[in-house]
Amino acid sequence: METADTIDVARVIDDRRLDGFSWSLIIWSFLIIAFDGYDISAIGSAAPFVMKAWGASNPGVFIGTVISASLVGMLFGAPGLGYSGDAFGRKTAIVLSSVIFGIFTLACCWATSLEELRILRFLAGLGLGGMMPNLIALNAEFAPRRVRATLIIIMFCGITLGGAIPAAIAVYLVPSYGWQSIFFIGGVLPVIMAVLAVFFLPESLKYLVVRNKRAQAEKLIRRLAPGGSVTPSTQFIIGDENKTSNSLSPHHLFTGGLALITPLLWLCFCMNLMGYYFLLGWMPTILRNTHVLSPDDAQFAVVLVQIGGTVGALLLAQLMDKKGFVPVCVLFALAIPAVVSIGYFAESSKSLVMIAAFVAGFAILGLQFGLNAASGMIYPTAIRANGSGWAFGIGRFGSIVGPILGGYLIAQRLSLQQLFSWWCIPSCIGFLSCLMLIKVYRTRYKGLGLGQREVLDAAAVQDVSR
Repeated sequence: METADTIDVARVIDDRRLDGFSWSLIIWSFLIIAFDGYDISAIGSAAPFVMKAWGASNPGVFIGTVISASLVGMLFGAPGLGYSGDAFGRKTAIVLSSVIFGIFTLACCWATSLEELRILRFLAGLGLGGMMPNLIALNAEFAPRRVRATLIIIMFCGITLGGAIPAAIAVYLVPSYGWQSIFFIGGVLPVIMAVLAVFFLPESLKYLVVRNKRAQAEKLIRRLAPGGSVTPSTQFIIGDENKTSNSLSPHHLFTGGLALITPLLWLCFCMNLMGYYFLLGWMPTILRNTHVLSPDDAQFAVVLVQIGGTVGALLLAQLMDKKGFVPVCVLFALAIPAVVSIGYFAESSKSLVMIAAFVAGFAILGLQFGLNAASGMIYPTAIRANGSGWAFGIGRFGSIVGPILGGYLIAQRLSLQQLFSWWCIPSCIGFLSCLMLIKVYRTRYKGLGLGQREVLDAAAVQDVSR
């Protein structure tokens, strides 16, 4: 409820049209997270050149351990900097994350051994892990409810744009400037973006209200609603959220009805990221050794995974606002035949394997965008970055295991058909987990979904409809 002395900031945000402020936030977030996507993909594109330069004799150990090093860093960085985002502000955590992964990615240019590269990738991973949950939280808290999933997913498309660039650099710049060029670009530009973010990225209004930062909240509310009346006695509230403890303990991620929802969301993250990072890390190396694909074709297949993911995410966006979690489940199902078909066509048809790579990206990366959006919509403001951060962090167990387990399967000298058939299992498990998650909503919450407007009565899941 809103009175003369009370302003419901949730209503102010929901009633606003998409104006210059909204699009400025999306564009800045898009550009910032593009370098996150770039850095995640960089090692997969650089690995063949680094192995050749260093004379690495065991590609399975090299790729599996180096890729997993950054993912282990993300495992700690996501909940750690997610906690920082709830404690000190989304903007502060975003700037800090960008500086961390920029500096340590740049330092990879001077790595001279596998051990040095592992350490630097781990440290870069700390920043990479913290970027996503805080950008999701920031955009979720400024987006009107009617288009919340859509705007989060549009913002997150920056990660696929960035993820496609290292493969292009590997083709056009590495032959002239060496593998270091991949890490130089991925290190310098995030630091520049961090400096710009200090001046141009706003802090979350809902965060400022929850943390009782009155002066900053008042300044921002005047910017968002210039016609409103704000006096020294005006109280700011978030009307679509029940009172939530400011405690940042992970215990709150399992209370008020989240006891089943949180672990199911974590399992969906874990299984999908396992499949995605196998493709991201191993495809350039696996496909370059086939009879029908050249090394450049193998790099382009990774680009198609990223492009397919962008298309899938954009198609998913409005469906999630209308249908909740069901479209995500459909993409889990589509990922199963898409992954199998990459191995089936890899030795016989360049065109068909490229189509299969596009469809696999459409499904696996597209649905990951949906999971990302859901993680920012399930939890209330006080624990949103922390909840999203833990989802990303736990999901990293899958992304760590993916490249390592992929290396083990490759060492068994399986055919490509067998290899990719085994690799559809994570999508199968994710599909079943997603079905269970939908059932929890329908049975325990009377059919309410992520896209509906009603406020849930459970204290910690009242924000799930946003």
